[in-house]
Amino acid sequence: MSQSMRRFLSRRDFLRAGAAGAAGLAGAALLSQPSIARPLAQGPGSGHTDHSPYAMEHGAAGMVGEVDNVRNGFDPMQMLVDWDYGQVSTLASGQTLREYSIVAVDKDIEIAPGVFFPAWTYNGRVPGPTIRCTEGDHIRIKFVNASVHPHTLHFHGVHPFEMDGVPGAGPGEIATGQRFTYEFDAEPFGCHLYHCHANPLKRHIHKGLYGAFIVDPKAGRPPAREFVMVMNAFDTNFDGENEVYAVNTVGHVYARRPIPAQVGELIRLYLINIVEFDPINSFHLHAEFFNYYDHGTTLEPTLRTVDTIIQAQAQRGILEFRYRWPGQYMYHAHISEFAELGWMGNFNIVQPVDFPAALAQVGMDETWDRRSTGGATVPWRGEAGS
Repeated sequence: MSQSMRRFLSRRDFLRAGAAGAAGLAGAALLSQPSIARPLAQGPGSGHTDHSPYAMEHGAAGMVGEVDNVRNGFDPMQMLVDWDYGQVSTLASGQTLREYSIVAVDKDIEIAPGVFFPAWTYNGRVPGPTIRCTEGDHIRIKFVNASVHPHTLHFHGVHPFEMDGVPGAGPGEIATGQRFTYEFDAEPFGCHLYHCHANPLKRHIHKGLYGAFIVDPKAGRPPAREFVMVMNAFDTNFDGENEVYAVNTVGHVYARRPIPAQVGELIRLYLINIVEFDPINSFHLHAEFFNYYDHGTTLEPTLRTVDTIIQAQAQRGILEFRYRWPGQYMYHAHISEFAELGWMGNFNIVQPVDFPAALAQVGMDETWDRRSTGGATVPWRGEAGS
């Protein structure tokens, strides 16, 4: 690939021309480069139109068109709430057993309208499935490597050495066509993650092999509308700099499809930073402040009444807040370039009577509503009215 084309597809060129514009202009040259991300002709869209008054601000105008969620095989709006509880049974000891299946596969995914990325995926999606359980559960993850590269599953948590999912521990890297079952008790409670730990690590993470791992405390947490947000990014020309930034993979998706919530209700975000090539990432909430639980491993906030949080790669935490008035409230990385290149969205805060319409506006229904408010694996055991 020529140096001039690399310069053209730098992130600053994406910023100036817009993701779709850069894709269209560079398409002919890129089609002859199978090893890099290739913008292709856009297929049928998701059918969701732009409902946000802010969707054409903060650089969102650069992402013209819609990503085809059907072709991708995943919808970022559903990813917010699609908790994977595994297959549940009870061991002879009385301990809850949760069994999961994860398959590593290579797959092209659309990360911005018309911009495709040759990803390495868990279960055909980026991020992988959101594994959810309760502290003390015994979890069993059956891993199959159907990729052409060796991979592993490394969980952030407490487990025996043989289950660490790194080269030299237990089976080490799982070769193409091979399988292994990772097995351990879920601890501590918190907002965690898993990812591939094969070498070179930065390539395996950047290509898409990661997902959220949520362990609920035995006592539960107060009822809330819950969402998982995995902050990620993509180096589309493999020059060591990201051109597209996102939450849950698709740039500006939550600007075009604002996340519905109701006035006064508690909102809980499970926020994870897995961006490669940039040392830090951030989250800024407009018009309100939140309490923050670093790593989610405490039941009391580690920071109170803040509106911006900084996370290094693999750092994560839980944010809790309420909105007092209706409106479409922005949130984004407080690194302006990240926001302009895809990492920006909106909450659509409405009165309860308007909530069904807000759901329909983004193609969601009462099932999505139930999943967003009933995600915990254990009921809340706090005092009545708390």
